[in-house]
Amino acid sequence: MAPHISLVTLGVRDVAAATAFYERLGFKRSGASQEAVTFIHAGPVALGLFGRDALENDAKASSLWTGNGGIAVAMNCASETEVDAMMATAKTAGAKILKPAEKTFWGGYSGYFADPDGHAWEVAYNPFWPLAANGQVDLPA
Repeated sequence: MAPHISLVTLGVRDVAAATAFYERLGFKRSGASQEAVTFIHAGPVALGLFGRDALENDAKASSLWTGNGGIAVAMNCASETEVDAMMATAKTAGAKILKPAEKTFWGGYSGYFADPDGHAWEVAYNPFWPLAANGQVDLPA
């Protein structure tokens, strides 16, 4: 099997509150969700929301996880207008805008927000990466 990413799990303070935030962003919860963990349809990759302490215990990662690991989850959009709309939706949903969307040095357009648990999200338009209908990035060879 080729390496791939099928699920990104975020450790959150309150699973129900985090689920409500992501639903306000427009994501849809999967029927596979349970009280302790939510699974969300997120295009070709699924998003999991799991209690932070439970995730740390499950991964046996207490010696490694001392805070945010310097990761940003990204959502690519088909246009600058879509980026602006998603940034506005995130703000309305309760996100903290870290960097308003702007032209980038690499020729695109992007901004950053943080969810209520402090996870950074980039919302970007990259004119060099076409998107499939499901939102999957078509990376150049």
